[in-house]
Amino acid sequence: METGNQTRVSYFILLGFSQDSEHQPILFCLFLSMYLITVLGNMLIILAITSDSHLHTPMYFFLSNLSLADICFTSTTIPKMLVNIQTQSKAITYAGCITQMCFFMVFGVMDTFLLTMMAYDRFVAICHPLHYTLIMNPRLCGLLVLMSFFISVTYSLTQSLLTLRLSFCTNREISHFYCELAQALTLACSDTLINHILIYMITGLLGIVPFSGILFSYIQIVSSILRIPSADGKYKAFSTCGSHLSTVSLFYGTGLGVYLSSDAPSWRGMIASVMYTMVTPMLNPFIYSLRNRDIKRALQKVLGKMFHVL
Repeated sequence: METGNQTRVSYFILLGFSQDSEHQPILFCLFLSMYLITVLGNMLIILAITSDSHLHTPMYFFLSNLSLADICFTSTTIPKMLVNIQTQSKAITYAGCITQMCFFMVFGVMDTFLLTMMAYDRFVAICHPLHYTLIMNPRLCGLLVLMSFFISVTYSLTQSLLTLRLSFCTNREISHFYCELAQALTLACSDTLINHILIYMITGLLGIVPFSGILFSYIQIVSSILRIPSADGKYKAFSTCGSHLSTVSLFYGTGLGVYLSSDAPSWRGMIASVMYTMVTPMLNPFIYSLRNRDIKRALQKVLGKMFHVL
């Protein structure tokens, strides 16, 4: 790259969605509604789990952490996008962009680990029911969550620090509604080889290893379920995995869509990103509350208390 085009940037421009001012109020109302539903839905899941002692089990412990991660995940991108739409400004500071990128990676990676832990929990519960309480003890569950958070933060800080060393060209336009790492790297004038190697190697590792863990868990689960003699027993065993399977399918399906659309036209990539960053966290509370009688019962108690106070 020519060094003459290098500059110390103080801000980036997030091109976002429609450039038409007539569409901005519609987009603002749509994304604000999605954000409020996501936060409210996941907060209710956390309240339901913490307030009901019957739900103080490993599966619901991981679910409450997943809900918290989803709230944080959407909060890294949507509020800034809403502010930009409302103020008719597309700018984000350099520090703000790096910070958004950092937290986006932290909670995105956290989601993958938490889904893997939930799959492992179902594997132990179905394949080793007699040893479930011994294996899935509170200490192990806490350590697993802390370890996943540590790995997520380490990866995110590494990527962010490597991005900080780059020099950027005069072109500051990011064809997205948030500071996406791969998009930001295309604006760099300095060598991004190390950054791209880290993206493909570590990101691939953080994607493949958790997914392999989920796949292995469900292969073992299906094998155990098929050995159950009664149809009713098979249904009960499989029903405990239904919500998690739906969430995993949605998460990895939309994540794959983002990856495959990375070289597609910007609008197609942004639609895939909306599904990944907004729709998936928004639907998770509905998936678990509609398919899980324990959560549904706990939510009814929480809502009943809230309406009683009002």
